[in-house]
Amino acid sequence: MQKYLLIAVGGALGSLARYWVGSAIGSRMGTRFPYGTFVINMTACIIIGFSLTYLGKRVELSPAWRYLIPIGFVGAYSTFSTYEWETLSTLRAGAFAMSAFYAVGSLVLGLAATWAGAVLAETLS
Repeated sequence: MQKYLLIAVGGALGSLARYWVGSAIGSRMGTRFPYGTFVINMTACIIIGFSLTYLGKRVELSPAWRYLIPIGFVGAYSTFSTYEWETLSTLRAGAFAMSAFYAVGSLVLGLAATWAGAVLAETLS
């Protein structure tokens, strides 16, 4: 039960941080380009890369940190970082073709799925 609470707390903090960072960057730099989301995605990549590597090497640390930071906080802050971490992990494992398929497939199919969802919503509106 504790892990669910840690994920929920991390998720709440990550959602709030996403809103705050996105709003702060967007109000300063404008919304013509999605600067806020870009900054969120890049900082999430730094956080997940650091936290999973650091927690993986420090076995003496409580597993609770893994639920709180990379799963809860980063999971709510941005899922782009998880996509990047999984791509890096497959590259490190030497699965270059799988990594390329995952990266390109996620981008292309994700864009197509987003378009299909938008078309469906427009059709129903």
